[in-house]
Formats: sequence, C-alpha cells, structure tokens
Amino acid sequence: MATLQKRMFGKREIYQIQFRDEHKRKKTITLPATKFTEKTATELKEHVAVLIYEKINEVGVPNRKTKRWVEAAPMEIKEKLAKHGLCLLPSTHTAEELWDMFLDKHSEMYVETRKTYLYAKDRFFSFFKPGDLLVKLEKNRMIEWRRFLLERGYAPATIAGTISKAKAVFNWAKEQHWITESPLTGVGRGSYRNEAKDRFVTLEEYRKLLVACTCQEWRVIITLARVGGLHPSEILILRWSDIDWDHHRFRVFNSKLKQYENKYVREVPLFPEIAVELEKLRTIPGNENQEYVINRYPDRRSNLGPQFARIAKRAGISKIERPFDNMRATRSTEIHRKHGAKIESVWVGHSVKVALESYLLVTDDDYALAAGKKVIKSVDNAESGPVPEITPK
Repeated sequence: MATLQKRMFGKREIYQIQFRDEHKRKKTITLPATKFTEKTATELKEHVAVLIYEKINEVGVPNRKTKRWVEAAPMEIKEKLAKHGLCLLPSTHTAEELWDMFLDKHSEMYVETRKTYLYAKDRFFSFFKPGDLLVKLEKNRMIEWRRFLLERGYAPATIAGTISKAKAVFNWAKEQHWITESPLTGVGRGSYRNEAKDRFVTLEEYRKLLVACTCQEWRVIITLARVGGLHPSEILILRWSDIDWDHHRFRVFNSKLKQYENKYVREVPLFPEIAVELEKLRTIPGNENQEYVINRYPDRRSNLGPQFARIAKRAGISKIERPFDNMRATRSTEIHRKHGAKIESVWVGHSVKVALESYLLVTDDDYALAAGKKVIKSVDNAESGPVPEITPK
C-alpha cells in the first residue's frame, strides 16, 4: 500500500509517495513537480506498492510490468528506490573494491581486529575473484564459499569468524547503497567456539605462572588476565588513575567498543589477588610517577602471547592454546558459578549470550562439586595464604 500527495514545500511543489517498509516503518519518496509529471508520480506510487509487496513476501519472480517500468525509469527515481532497497542499481563495484574501501574507511579499528578482517579477506579471495561484481554475488555462492572453507579444513570457529567479518563488510556495502541486500543474509556463520582449544587455567597453574615471572609487571599482567578476566588490550591501557583503592574497584576500558558509550567502560572488583600484585608494583621505586600500570610495552597494541608462552614453559605448564582467552574464560566461569549471570556479564564485560556461546566452561570442579567434594582449583575456593614471590631466572 502506497499513497500519493501533492503539496507545497516552501515555494516548491512536490509529490510525496508514502509507504511502510518490511519493518512497518514509514518511508517517503519525494519528486519535484518541476521535473516530474503527476502521471509519473502516480505510476511510481503504483509500482512502489508492488515492490513493497514483493519484498515483504519474498516473491521470487518480480512483476514484469513493474520490472520494465523501473528499468526504463530516470536514474534519479532508481536511486530513490534503491535507497529504500526496492531496486538494484546497475553497479560496477567489485569485490576487491569493496574490501579495500571498507578497510580504508575503518582504518581506526584496533590493530588485532584489523588483522582478523585481513585474514577474512584472504579467505574470501581464495574462492571469489577480485573482479567479481557485487551485484553478481548471490546467496547460493556464499553458501558454496562456506562449504569450500569447510572442505579446506578450516576450523568451524575460524569459519564463523570469517563469515561474521564478511557480513560486516557486505552490510557496509548496503549502507553505501552499492547493493540492496547482503548476499550473506540468512547464511549461518556457525559457532565461534572451538572446544578442543578450551582450557581451564587452574589455581595451581596460575600460581606456577606467577613464580615463573621474572618481573612484577608480568605478575600483574597474568593476575589481571586470570583473576580480573581482562583482555590484553585492556591490561595495557590500564592507568593508575583508574584504580579506586578506597572503593575496592577499578575501571576497565575496552578500546574495541569505544563507539558504544555504555559498553566502553566497566568497573571490576579489586579482587585481593589483584590488589596484592598492584600494591607490590606500585611500591617499586620509579613507579610512583608512571601514568600506566604496565610500562614495559609502550606500544599499547603489543602481542603478549610470545612472552606468556616463555613464562608458561618456564613454569612447566603444558601449552595453553589462546592463553588470554582461556584465562578470561576461566575467570568468567568462576564468577558465573559464584555470582550468577548478571554480575558475570557486568564484571567480565560481555553479554550473557556471548558468555554462553564463547566463555563458560564445564570443569573438573563442576563434577567434584556435584559429587560433594571440596575443590581448590578455582581462585574463589582457595584459602588465603602467602603469595608466591618472584624467582629470578
């Protein structure tokens, strides 16, 4: 259903075609009466009604009369229809142009996030050609691409991440009106989780890691990751001014979520283990005037993985895949177990849905507790005692 009105806009006479889109939102297409006749406006109203019906009901075969009318319409009308997703503009934009333009327009994204987009781009072009026109990329081809990635041996979690990044790229193309609909709409990404790499980092392992550290800064890094549940990127931008000693909490900033004001900062309890290690670091001569808590990595985007691997080897701990993700998942599981989903979501900094999909683990503690046994593999189950000191290597 569409309606047509002729009215004055200032000193100009215009035609307004009003309709509701597939989400029941009111939309308007405006034509200047100086350029278009009432007959054209009336025809446009009738064809808009047909196009809306076809879109809402996912009609596979378009009305031939409407299709021919749109194809013959002036470019200004086609652009107005395309803006509302009612027709597809003839486009010369290629897949390569899309990926390059997207990355160029989002150059401010966090460096590790950018890497994931670059990896997704490489996987995309392992199947598609750089010169493929966007208007020729259809859903069935995207499904073939997903099947291709599976056949190439990529882990389901890797494929899920790749599809997710590609969806963001094609949704951006839709926002630019390069396409009217993303070809990845309705294509499932699968699960981000690779359970084979899940690992609960026990209290005993955490203490071994602390002993194996050769500096207090790394003890703080590991404690913030394992006990605070922080990302490396959050650890490296933590400032002393973020720590509220009086109220036993500290602020954590997630640079990946800077555009979302309500998610950018959260408050985390100053757990006793964290307070002890921070206090030790603060009292080291020279630290009293430092802005950041961690200063051995001036590049706040540094990769902490290689040094962690060396510490873990020194501690005699078997290899931990995705160590910071697993330390975060371990703490997420402990907090969820003790305090529930709401508090876990606030303190660790993700939604309940994300926690269920990507972080919460079923552990040996769960089986032991179900059997009525006391366990001490978790930080929250440990009795207070002396904190292991640094052992120089």
